[in-house]
Amino acid sequence: MKNAAGGARAGVRMGVLALLWGSTFLWIELALRVLSPVQVTVARCLLGAGTLLALCLVTGRGLPRGPAVWGRVLVAAFWCNALPFALFSVGQQTVGSGLAGVLNATTPLWSLLLGLAIGTERGPSPVRIGGLLLGFVGVVVIFAPWQGTGRIGWGAFAIVAAAASYAIGFAYMGRHLVGRGFATLSLSSAQLLAAAALTGIALPFGGSVPVHIPLTGVVVVAVLGIFATGITFHLTYRIIADEGATNAATVGYLLPVVSLVLGFVVLDEPFSPRGFVGMVIVLVGVGMTRRKKPVAGRPVAAHAAS
Repeated sequence: MKNAAGGARAGVRMGVLALLWGSTFLWIELALRVLSPVQVTVARCLLGAGTLLALCLVTGRGLPRGPAVWGRVLVAAFWCNALPFALFSVGQQTVGSGLAGVLNATTPLWSLLLGLAIGTERGPSPVRIGGLLLGFVGVVVIFAPWQGTGRIGWGAFAIVAAAASYAIGFAYMGRHLVGRGFATLSLSSAQLLAAAALTGIALPFGGSVPVHIPLTGVVVVAVLGIFATGITFHLTYRIIADEGATNAATVGYLLPVVSLVLGFVVLDEPFSPRGFVGMVIVLVGVGMTRRKKPVAGRPVAAHAAS
């Protein structure tokens, strides 16, 4: 009974994470109607960091100490938070929320490619290599460069770059932060705090324009920052710590479905047959790259949240 209850709780937590993580693209799309890309990025980092710092205060958790660990946190915050958050905000000016979720699902492909490049992935199977190639074919189908997609193409490129940035960030976190005795809440709080500082530097270059946000806009930005950024980022850390990186990575398979459904239902976003075919190809390719026999004591790297 205890195992069944634990499995049910894990399933609920995974479902909540998938819904929050997959809805991020919808909230970004709505936030961009009232704020600039830089303002959206800074706001979600500040609200996310504030949420987790409040949880630290309530639970009595402190932030990591020492210049060495904060230096590593700063690097992780750049690759896993500040840069991809900014790229998503820029990219979704011309790319719908549903397609953004699909392109975000390429993160495991970049993770495998990065592992091959730095030598952490040794002797990958032909199936995984085939999945890597197939996944990038799917991205090309979505981009459709032969059609001259213009601004949409550049927006899609920014989102694919954000997915690659997540892969770099999580590889770095796996080597230098995770499993080194720091509480997950402390790490996630510190990382979003560092990301807020990094993104704040960009405010004079695109986020200093005065804005008048209606109440609905305030609610949208609050949900994006508190739930889709702060809570989601911490839940991802918790699942990696409690159930392993492989279980956390499986949430990624649900993200395109959630983002596409929300984009279609809430924003009435069109989705072309070519886009659907590209999505299927990407997800099949991602699934093939996950075909790996587990090795005792060596967890598989997870892919990130938006």
